[in-house]
This record gives sequence, structure tokens and C-alpha cells, in this order.
Amino acid sequence: MDVRPTAPPPTEDERRAVDAALGPPDAEGPVTASEARARRTHLLPALRAVQERLGFVSEGALGYVCARLGLPPAEGYGVASFYALLALGERPRAFAHVCDDVACRAAGAERLCADVEKSLGPAFSAPHRADPGQPHPKTAARWARSPCLGLCEQAPAALVTVAGAAPVEQAFGGATVDKVRRALGGEPVEPLPCTLGGAGPRRLLARAGVVDATSLDDYRRRGGYEALRRALEVGPEAVLREVTDAKLVGRGGAAFPTGRKWDAVAKAPVRPHYVVCNADESEPGTFKDRVLLELDPFSLVEAMTLAGFAVGAEQGYLYLRGEYPLARRRLENALAKARARGLLGGDVMGRGVRFELELRVGAGAYICGEETALFNSIEGFRGEPRSKPPFPVQAGLFGKPTAINNVETLVATLDIVREGAAAYASVGTAGSPGTKLFCVSGAVQAPGVYEVPFGTSLGALLALCGGVKGRLRAILLGGAAGTFVGPEALDLPLSFEGARAAGATLGSGVVLVLDDSVDLRDQLRRLAAFFRDESCGQCVPCRVGTVRQEELLARLARGAPSGSVKEELQLLRELGQAMRDASICGLGQTASSAVESAVKLGVFEGKP
Repeated sequence: MDVRPTAPPPTEDERRAVDAALGPPDAEGPVTASEARARRTHLLPALRAVQERLGFVSEGALGYVCARLGLPPAEGYGVASFYALLALGERPRAFAHVCDDVACRAAGAERLCADVEKSLGPAFSAPHRADPGQPHPKTAARWARSPCLGLCEQAPAALVTVAGAAPVEQAFGGATVDKVRRALGGEPVEPLPCTLGGAGPRRLLARAGVVDATSLDDYRRRGGYEALRRALEVGPEAVLREVTDAKLVGRGGAAFPTGRKWDAVAKAPVRPHYVVCNADESEPGTFKDRVLLELDPFSLVEAMTLAGFAVGAEQGYLYLRGEYPLARRRLENALAKARARGLLGGDVMGRGVRFELELRVGAGAYICGEETALFNSIEGFRGEPRSKPPFPVQAGLFGKPTAINNVETLVATLDIVREGAAAYASVGTAGSPGTKLFCVSGAVQAPGVYEVPFGTSLGALLALCGGVKGRLRAILLGGAAGTFVGPEALDLPLSFEGARAAGATLGSGVVLVLDDSVDLRDQLRRLAAFFRDESCGQCVPCRVGTVRQEELLARLARGAPSGSVKEELQLLRELGQAMRDASICGLGQTASSAVESAVKLGVFEGKP
């Protein structure tokens, strides 16, 4: 007798949510194994559709999704439980996520959270993604603390979702209890503008804040689609040569040569090829890609089409961070208008070139910024990294050769193809040609996104932001996986070679400025909590190491070391080395980088 538990039948509301995402149900009968493999890629979009309609992923809806896709319910549950923005226990349809990460923390997030708790009651604490067997309780809580929401220049920030047939999502900075309550009631909260600045030629930000971000015609009037037109005229080999000669490297942190990556995919004999944009910008302190997507979305659509032409890909995927609702709306509009005007589809620009682009939205997982974890997420699996090799250029998305780049990298190729590699390299340094976007937040007069030529000094960048407020204590470069530097580093040239020589990293372009009003030990504890929470749990060095690191920092912060402070700091270094040596991916390998750099600044030697 079959005594396996079965999910309750879906309600009509649950069916409508799932069918809206997957289309009308088939009438042919059971799904075969091969059909299930093909359909699995629609798992995350279906789960998000249920969440947006109901406010949580109910048991009946999850069972119906799995039945539609031919998946065992246990596998569907394993994926759904992985993402922080998906709730598996019933909760109010209107829900707020209040950021308490490093930039917001420095801007008073703890006071905001305390005020929100007084107004809305205790926060909800979700089970950890590394323990999918832990139940998700039903809750009446209306809010939860959140990791970085990518609104660091407007800190403190919040994300509010109101589920329903016409769901409403709002992310906003300058968050207050009043704004959170109004958003929970479905009232629009006006977003704050982002300061845009810089020195030298504006390339990446040339149209940001100037064009109408919703108008394809305005984009084209200001040089849009000139790069793609030139690419179609000169051919893919010429495009690859220009990108290679420009010495463009990835701007997400790894700094891998873009031309070499594209060339490897173009020459791969296995077909089809894919192009993927990693817009899962989840590194604390980073918001440059969000600004490009919100203010100049057509540039990314054009750049991905250009990349597809160069590497011989007819299909691209744009994986967007789930916490960016405005960017999502702008991209959906840009894709629809590009498709309607023949700039996507089977005959791009009337040149017989085929390229289609699909938007995929994440659901709250920093680890999905790792390229192979992102592939797994698109394919309908838990967003856990794969072992490498094989590398994505050999076996990436769906096991096929894949070129994956972040937003800034892709947008940079437009200038290179339009103007040529020599013009692109006319600014910057020999080892780091071109310009770079920096996300400046914290204790400066004008936080925002700044575009400067590589080689600009850190001090000059801060001067563009109006200077430091208060007495400078430390600067976090590169994000949570980056490096703390002290006031003596203001002469540091912001280039890849300059950062390496100083033992620092540019990472994703984070420049978080902390003055002496900020408790650096508290910030380190928050960074450690971030890595512990964001670890996917797949490998022991990261899963255990991040927990032990947080425990150790908590002991030091409360003045209760296990042994002497010197012994604890030695253990901290050994933990970091173990994670660097044995973790599968960059999360574990860099989880101690910022912490260990802060130790060198004397943070546990009596300094605040």
C-alpha cells in the first residue's frame, strides 16, 4: 500500500498563479523524464509567481508546480527553501525587508529596526538555506531584517512587497517607519535619486540620468544601437579582436579578460552557445549595476545582443537580482520594445541574425552571484556552485559553452566596438585601460556612483564626493569579500595593478567610507553573519568555517576571548586559510578577507 504523504490539492487562486507562469496545463498526461528536464528551468519563475500572488509558497501551490513540471515534490521543496525571498510558511501578504547590512548599519539601521519593531512587532527569522529540512512556520510577522538591498547610497533602505493579483514591489532608501508603513498599505513611496559624478570622459554613465529610461527612441537618438550596427557591419571576428585589444576585464571582481572568454566560446565546437548577464548584484555596498539598469536599460539589451553575435549565441539570459523591482520593470519594458522593433528575435536589424533574450529574476541568494550557482538557479536547481573545471566557456548553462559577464562589463563593450580599442585605452593605465564605476557610500558628503579613469587615487575619488564627514577611520574596498584600508591609503591608485601592489582589491567597485563614529568591531560581526547566512552549505570548510568565524568575532567583541586575544587572532587566521584552501567557490575563499584586513588596522587592540 502506498502511504507516501501527498500535497493538498491547489486552490483556484494557486492554480491561476502557477498557470499564469507556466501556461495552460497540458492535456497529454504524465510528464516524461526528458520533458521534466526541459521544463525544470521554469521552476523558479513559477515559485516567484506563486509568492507574488499569495505572499508565500503554499504546500498546495508547490505540489501543483511540481506536478506541472514533472518534478518530485522533495526536489521542488529543496529549491524553494533555498531562497531568502521565498516564504514556505503562511505570512501576511504585505511584508517588509529592512536592511541592516554594513552600509545601512553605518547609517543608523539598528535604530530604524528598533523603531520598526515597536511599530510592527517582532521581526520574522527564516530558517537557514543550508538546512532545508527545518520547517517554515506560519507567522503574523510583517517584517524581517535583510542583507544589503543595493541602495547603499540612500541608506537606510527597505524593500516592501504586497502580494495579490496585481502585486506591488517597492525598494526605497531614506527608509523610516512611516515610509515602511505606507508601503505596506500599498501606497507609493517616491524613490530617492542617485548622485552620479566622476572625472574625465563619461562612457558607462554617458546616458544615465540623461535619456528617458523607458524610451527606445530617446536611447537611439543618443547613440543607442550604433555599436550593434557597427558590429553587424564588421563581423564577429572584428568584434572579438577589438574587445581583446582593449584589454577589457570583468568588472564583477574576478577581472578575467573578456576578449579571451568570448573568443573561447566563439571557437567552441559544441552547440548551442549561450550569453548570460550576471545582474545578481548582491555584494554588500554595491549598486552600480542597479543604477545602469534603472537609468539606461536599453544599453544592456544592446550589449547582450552584441555579445551574442560575437560568440555565435542565439539565446541569452539576463539574471536579475530579486531585490531590484524598478530595474525589473525597466528591463521588461526595454525587452518588449526592442523585440517589437526588430532588435531582438529572428532577424535582428534586418541582418538575418537571430538572438532572443529572456529575463530571469532571482529570489534572494548572494551565492547566485557565483557564475555556476547562477547557472544552477536558471536550470531549476538549488543555487549551489559547481566544481571547476569544466569552466563555463566549455560547459556552462545547460552544459553548453557560455559567455557570462556582469552588467558593467557588457555595457563597456559598446564604447569599445563603436569607437575602437585604441580610443577606449586612451584613458586609464597601461594595465587597467578605460574607466571604472565606483559605488561610494557611508561617511561622504555625496554618496553615489562615480565614473573615473583607472589610476585615479582613492583620495581624489573621495574629493569628488565632497570629502569625508567626520574623522576617517577606515574604508572598505571591494565589498564584503574585499579589504579594509586605513587613512594612509588615500594615495592608493584605483587600478587592478595598484590594488594588488597594496594587498587590496577593487572587487565590484565598493568604496564604503567609515568615520570614527562607527564601531568597526560591530561591522565585522555583521560581515561574518552575512557570510554565515549566505553560505549555501554545500562544502564543509565554508559551512563550518563561517559559523566558527562569527562565533570567534562575537567572543572578541564582548571581551571574552577563549584564551588570549593573540591566540584568538591566530585561530582566526587559520580559519581563513582553511576556507581559502578548501572551499568550492569564492564565497568561502574570501569570507575572511575583510575581517583579516581589519585586524591589521588594530580593531581588536582598543580602537573603536
